[in-house]
Amino acid sequence: MGKTSLARAALHHTDTCTKFEHRFFVSAEAATTAVELAALIGLHLGLEPGKDLTRPVVQYFARQTGLCLLILDNLETPWEPILSRGGVENFLSLLADVEHLALMITMRGSERPGQVLWTPPFLHPLQPLSDEASQQVFEAITDNSHVSKETTQLLAFTENMPLAVDLMAHLVDHEGIDNVLTCWKAEKTAALSTGHHRTSNLDTSIALSYSSPRIAHGARELLRLLSILPDGLSDAELTKSSFPISDIQFCKSILIATSLAYKDTKSRLRSLVPIREHIQQFSPLSEALVQAIRKSFHHLLALYQKQHGTHLGRIFTRITANLANLEEVLQRGLHPGSPDLSETIQCVLSLNSFSWITRDHQTALLDNIPFSLCDH
Repeated sequence: MGKTSLARAALHHTDTCTKFEHRFFVSAEAATTAVELAALIGLHLGLEPGKDLTRPVVQYFARQTGLCLLILDNLETPWEPILSRGGVENFLSLLADVEHLALMITMRGSERPGQVLWTPPFLHPLQPLSDEASQQVFEAITDNSHVSKETTQLLAFTENMPLAVDLMAHLVDHEGIDNVLTCWKAEKTAALSTGHHRTSNLDTSIALSYSSPRIAHGARELLRLLSILPDGLSDAELTKSSFPISDIQFCKSILIATSLAYKDTKSRLRSLVPIREHIQQFSPLSEALVQAIRKSFHHLLALYQKQHGTHLGRIFTRITANLANLEEVLQRGLHPGSPDLSETIQCVLSLNSFSWITRDHQTALLDNIPFSLCDH
């Protein structure tokens, strides 16, 4: 989301340069323990290599006379594993005890290390850019201030993730907007993954979060489920669901803590488009889980049909909140080999009835029903 860029901007800001006599920026992603983290910092400080530089690093900062700023970038790598977390937090607490040392960290997710008295107010995880800001970034990179339908469509694919916007704009600047649009439709996030580093490869950046030690099996299954649900899921749908995911509320908390999912303005659990596309490509949902969500939608539309198409009450609200979900999940069941094809087609007809009543047009799913069916 641009954590490193934001930290570097803070490091070089004139106010920071004026206040802090000594400033250090250390990338912590190569460290896996507190000892390795201390070694990386010691390397930046010019200390002699040693078996454990934890104390020498702390002593170095304690000896300085002017104010010091230490930025530890991507600290989640050594902090996330349970076995190394305690040691990292102890090391951070020693650094925080140095009175004239300011400590700044960047991490993926919304959690922060304990044993440190962090300065309030606590900053919330970085959010996507606004539409206007994304457009400004796009214009600054492509030198094109003309807002077109194609530009709006490309930026919609990024859901205003800073890294995705940046990579998309550079690709457009090099390849042209029509070529990039065609490429995205065919390759999805692979189109923005030409490099090998997290700052130049969208898939690499997302994969780093997905491979976090905090992401248990159930959380991965829930993220896979969200990858085919553009509208996300409400708390009620999570609680009352029959999805084969154990402790689903805990899994939700993990995804929010690692910023792989978020609560939208309607309190629905969702995942951003680039993350959903990445998961569909590299860790797709099992057919059993697809069938589970499809059956729940079949039941919802059957209730709607039973009430003779009335658009009143909770059923209307639930269908409205899940329109994009319904279209995505039903579309996946519209193929001749689907085990519940007839039921899916009946649901498409029910959804079409709902669409005529509420939006005065038919659903595009009608055009996707296969013509060659055994069950005429």
